[in-house]
Amino acid sequence: MAARKLVPLLDRVLVEKILPQAKSAGGVLLPESVASRTHEGRVLAVGPGRYSRDGERMPVSVQEGETVLLPEFGGNQVKVDGKELYLYRDEDILGVLKD
Repeated sequence: MAARKLVPLLDRVLVEKILPQAKSAGGVLLPESVASRTHEGRVLAVGPGRYSRDGERMPVSVQEGETVLLPEFGGNQVKVDGKELYLYRDEDILGVLKD
């Protein structure tokens, strides 16, 4: 079977969650309860945006490749080629993480 690509519609954003590190910078193993508190993801694809009441397209506020802060709950889980990915609405993404 050929690889499939999911293209989000409207203001949807396709995100791959970033798994937290199991060790701290000092080499200490972190318990799962502490490690699971990070809610970051990498944007894989964005939709073209939704339409305003005037009929103009409003672009999505994030771009492919950006690292974003996600809410603790929400998003729709989808599997594409065996990977667990999540679809969020643009308004549900909390922010963009910059280096």
